[in-house]
Amino acid sequence: MSMKHSIIKSAVFFILLAGVQVSVKAQSNVIDEVIWIVGDDAILLSDVENQKIWAQANNEKLPDNANCVIPEQIAVNKLFLHQAKRDSIVVSAARVDAEVNQWINYVISRVGSKEKMEEYFNKPLSQIRDEKTESIHEQLVVQQVQQKLLSNIKATPSDVRSFYRSIPADSLPIVPATVEVQIITNNPVIPQSEIDEIKARLRGYADRVNSGEIQFSTLARLYSDDKGSANNGGELGFNGRGQLVPEFADVAFSLSDPTKVSRVVETEYGFHIMQFIAKDGDRVNVRHILLIPKVSLDAENTALHQLDSLANQIRTSKITFEQAVARYSFDKDTRMNNGLMMYLDPDSRSGATSRIELQQLPPEVAKMVSDMHVGEISKPFVMIDKNTNRETCAIVRLRATNKSHRANLADDYQLLKNMTEGKQKAETINNWIAKKQKETYIRIDPQWQNCKFQYPGWIKK
Repeated sequence: MSMKHSIIKSAVFFILLAGVQVSVKAQSNVIDEVIWIVGDDAILLSDVENQKIWAQANNEKLPDNANCVIPEQIAVNKLFLHQAKRDSIVVSAARVDAEVNQWINYVISRVGSKEKMEEYFNKPLSQIRDEKTESIHEQLVVQQVQQKLLSNIKATPSDVRSFYRSIPADSLPIVPATVEVQIITNNPVIPQSEIDEIKARLRGYADRVNSGEIQFSTLARLYSDDKGSANNGGELGFNGRGQLVPEFADVAFSLSDPTKVSRVVETEYGFHIMQFIAKDGDRVNVRHILLIPKVSLDAENTALHQLDSLANQIRTSKITFEQAVARYSFDKDTRMNNGLMMYLDPDSRSGATSRIELQQLPPEVAKMVSDMHVGEISKPFVMIDKNTNRETCAIVRLRATNKSHRANLADDYQLLKNMTEGKQKAETINNWIAKKQKETYIRIDPQWQNCKFQYPGWIKK
């Protein structure tokens, strides 16, 4: 599990164009004009041109009908923002500031420096920040409105069956070939001398920050082993207590002074120090520096030898694989599940499955099982734990293989459930937008009306 916080864009929030918006209210080469009016709000030509600039900055290909797609998406956001006012939805300034800082740091990391960022957008950083603050605030508000609209959608078994029956057999998705894999891991022992050296380095970093010699964020960029957050100066963004491992959360939520650095904290990821940024209700934003102890060759060989002996005991039926998992495996995600590896789609975030495509497995595991037979146990190997990013040793057993096939209820219920809920959410959004279009004053400049809009109803007959 990476501790890096990011703005997660759910598949449901496909209309959130505000999330990538940096307003350009009056570019020197654009004579601004009102092209749409939605309620009391105007959509300007510069708003559309700005979207094109940002797309180019991200190397995104603009659609051929960008002058239709972009203003419509902005207009949809206006409808959600009107609803947010009615519902009195509020987003804290601390949360917005944290997201803006993360975005600015991301852009600077892409273009190379603050000066290059200012040159690209042709304006000072202070102005970019002000404009992005408004954009991020709108994005978070719109997300909350949509979450409220979609919060009660959950497909029942009857819904799933009806959805499945409504799809022609030759239109059902092809489910790729998958495997089911069991794993036993053994973490090599880290010598105390390595742990002492790591702690001493972190205390040294803390002393330098506390004395004012250097910024915490600079040290994080230079030395932190959490590369995701290191690029952002160690900042994790706002997280609830349940989103952080307990040892880390206990310290993070106890901090209140942004000028001081915490004590050294040990977690399953390694050793950390952290610095307070802000709190927002029951969430906290901190920076951290992570150092991961290095595994010695002797410790690695010892763990591999132990696993080799265990594999031989399983092959000779002295112990079952499941018993070995319960007694010896270090892997907390699979230890209570007979060692069975699971995959959770990072986009849908719902419905973990044991049927995993080879490319979805850790690369070291995929390499092992690609040539194995069902029931076979691998030789011991070294891998990087995807959760902790630390080195571990493992053996795996190929439990089953599943050939490529068209989706069916018996084998692919969770996939079909996700598809059903996706359809229900899209219908809910479409119906809500259609209703708001009828209730809202909308005017589109005639030059911008010749479009095939995604949501019919903008131009009233």
